[in-house]
Amino acid sequence: MTGTTDATGMKTGTGVKTGTGVQDTAGEAGERSVTARRWAIDLRPLRVPTYRRLWTGNSVAMFGFQFTAVAVPVEMYALTRDSFWVGLIGVAAFLPLLVFGLWGGVIADRRDRRQVLLVGSVLLWLSTLGLLVQALLGARSPVLLLVLVAVQSIAFAISSPARSAMLPRLVPLDLVPAASTLNYTTNTAATVAGPMVAGLIFGIWGTDTGLPIAYAADALLLTALIWAARGLPALPPEPDPDGAPRRRGLASVVDGFRYLVTTRVLMLSFVIDLIAMILAMPRALFPEVAEERFGGGAAVGWLFSAIAFGALLGGLTSGWIGRLQRQGLALVVAVVGWGVAVALAGLAGQLWLAVGLLAVAGAADLVSAVLRQSMLLVHAPDRMRGRLQGVNTVVVAGGPRLGDLRAGSMAAGLGSGVAWVGGGLAAAALAVLLAVAFPALARYRTAPPAATRQP
Repeated sequence: MTGTTDATGMKTGTGVKTGTGVQDTAGEAGERSVTARRWAIDLRPLRVPTYRRLWTGNSVAMFGFQFTAVAVPVEMYALTRDSFWVGLIGVAAFLPLLVFGLWGGVIADRRDRRQVLLVGSVLLWLSTLGLLVQALLGARSPVLLLVLVAVQSIAFAISSPARSAMLPRLVPLDLVPAASTLNYTTNTAATVAGPMVAGLIFGIWGTDTGLPIAYAADALLLTALIWAARGLPALPPEPDPDGAPRRRGLASVVDGFRYLVTTRVLMLSFVIDLIAMILAMPRALFPEVAEERFGGGAAVGWLFSAIAFGALLGGLTSGWIGRLQRQGLALVVAVVGWGVAVALAGLAGQLWLAVGLLAVAGAADLVSAVLRQSMLLVHAPDRMRGRLQGVNTVVVAGGPRLGDLRAGSMAAGLGSGVAWVGGGLAAAALAVLLAVAFPALARYRTAPPAATRQP
């Protein structure tokens, strides 16, 4: 601003003397700086070297994985020309998650979490190489594609609980919300760039040449996660407070579920996330809608990137999330916002509008994900975190895949428009009903920062 002249002849709005005294420009600048810090993403966890290493490796690997996340449904649709087969990718990924996610949580509570992460990361890399080989050989087998997706899902299910459960042992408890936000934000930053680049690859080289390029890029970048896991310190499980030996196998899984069921707020947080992902996730419809409504080409990359782009913007302005005390109510509002935004995106006739509304949905999803993860990591004791993160892996990774199946099945019978819009509206309505029926979720408040301490 250049300033205006008031009735006394003195300029205002420029930091010079006015008719009422001297304006403190330094004070205003300080206030703006404080406001910016309140809204900007909290970077303090990056001062911890071990967390910084894990964050770096995971972010690079996540960027690479987005090439595969786009390439697999694109390849499946090219082979079958049927969104139902694209939806089956969700089944192939979810069934291993259901078994190995819970088992991976048990292992994370019984073994060195660094070693568990390393083994799972190597298996994930080998399964990605399998996708590359089948693309190079021109196997053209939908069944083989589903099998390789299942192997990837097993690897993810093994490593994910350990990677998430180790977070409160890498940073102080009061930095867990900030570290969780950083993880989600940088991961979504990778998912913004990854699908867009993948869309450009398919737009320039087409499917036959683009597929091996996408899979090879993922295999190369995934080595960063292996590097990160190798450099972490040993993270053996902490003993139980009563010194009792930890039960093995199914009994240990049952212990985790018993704790979850008896902790109502955590249980409700899982239920509301399943509502959001199963009913409102439109991902399986992107290849069909991109081709039929938006002319194909790079449009599929924009659609796959949109939700992540919104989550990235939400993360970059997430400084306020760590200060929330009414986390339960904020979680409900975020899920309702997700469902409504997804439904409106399904009605959009222009690509830019659909992308914009999906970005709004992504910002709401970022808030929901950070709140749920923070509630889980802070509320649960360390001896239970691996098993609860195993359940979380099933919910977070399995929910969207069941959403893929739901969307593909509805699209086959009712059309992509009904599958997209109807799912979003149903998710928003059920989230409200859940909050009304079980008020404990909306009433949940987090402890003030002064009350947190390192375990």
